[in-house]
Amino acid sequence: MQAVGAIVVGAGVVGLAVARALAIAGLETVIVEGESHFGTWTSARNSEVIHAGIYYPKGSLKASLCVEGRHELYAYCRARGVPHRQCGKLIFAHTANETGELDKIARSAVDAGVDDLVRLSGAEVSTMEPALNSYEALLSPSTGIVDSHAFMQSLLADAEAHGAIYAADSAVTRISRQKEGWAIHVGGDDEPVVVAPFLVNSAGLTAHAVAGMVEGLDAAFIPPLHYARGVYFSYSGASPFSRLIYPVPEPGGLGTHLTLDLAGQIRFGPDVEWISAIDYKVDPNRHGKFYAAARRIWPEIDPERLRPGFAGIRPKLSGPGEPAADFVISGESEHGLSGLINLFGIESPGLTSALAIARVVREMLLSDARVAA
Repeated sequence: MQAVGAIVVGAGVVGLAVARALAIAGLETVIVEGESHFGTWTSARNSEVIHAGIYYPKGSLKASLCVEGRHELYAYCRARGVPHRQCGKLIFAHTANETGELDKIARSAVDAGVDDLVRLSGAEVSTMEPALNSYEALLSPSTGIVDSHAFMQSLLADAEAHGAIYAADSAVTRISRQKEGWAIHVGGDDEPVVVAPFLVNSAGLTAHAVAGMVEGLDAAFIPPLHYARGVYFSYSGASPFSRLIYPVPEPGGLGTHLTLDLAGQIRFGPDVEWISAIDYKVDPNRHGKFYAAARRIWPEIDPERLRPGFAGIRPKLSGPGEPAADFVISGESEHGLSGLINLFGIESPGLTSALAIARVVREMLLSDARVAA
């Protein structure tokens, strides 16, 4: 059994950011990932949007960490040469009846620390994006897109440059409490392979299952989990848009919106579908629904070029009809177990917030260590 300074379970974008932060802080860190490659689940199945921090309630972790993380992410991408573009986005009201939602969004954004939104008339929108069918809109100039795979590659490279060890194909099956700290068992083995005083559970969709393996953790500190699948349809033609286009939000998500990749290709989605098990299936029969949503944004869209794309799954802590839940960063002050942090409900804006979440986790662990000493 190898003894190290810290263990991070899960090599998605947040797990890699946490491992990087701990390694830079001087902790020999092992990243344990059950798949053969990093970032193959939620981190690889999203819009790759750098969110401004507009939609989240004042005082929430999502609000503060999205705004802080957005600044950190842009700076990181510039410094490391990670492909990205601060293209901006429009949140539009299709009719006069939806302008009240724009008012709510504008107020929420100010409360969350986003002070650069611009209200636009339909005529102003038409000048910027002639193909958009809009009554009014909000312009968010701070929104952008990033190559999430390149970002994760860079995070892993930074972590390894500071001594971190990446262990793929290592599915965790048990987490025991040893004299030296938290011990990780993989593949059903009785003997642990690595032990550390600090353990961060950043397993995303399986974070709840991993928490259930932790010896001594009361189940009361594992919140309910709900899966919300979001399907994307792609468009094979040229894009008339230079910005991301969002309708006003819908329950469970931000509405079926138009995003661009760094090559300028269009995606529509994600929608919201509550499911009981992890399933990335995309039903081509949903074309009609996506075409209807896409036409609200782009009336001249060619339906023949709209095709099934991919699906992602949000690990939500609130279910249908419930108020949206915040990120949960659960440490010793909550569950009473030293050196353990569980990350639950890290859905959007988790990609944007990754560096800020990592900083919070590092500060929590090192603060607890100083108190214990």
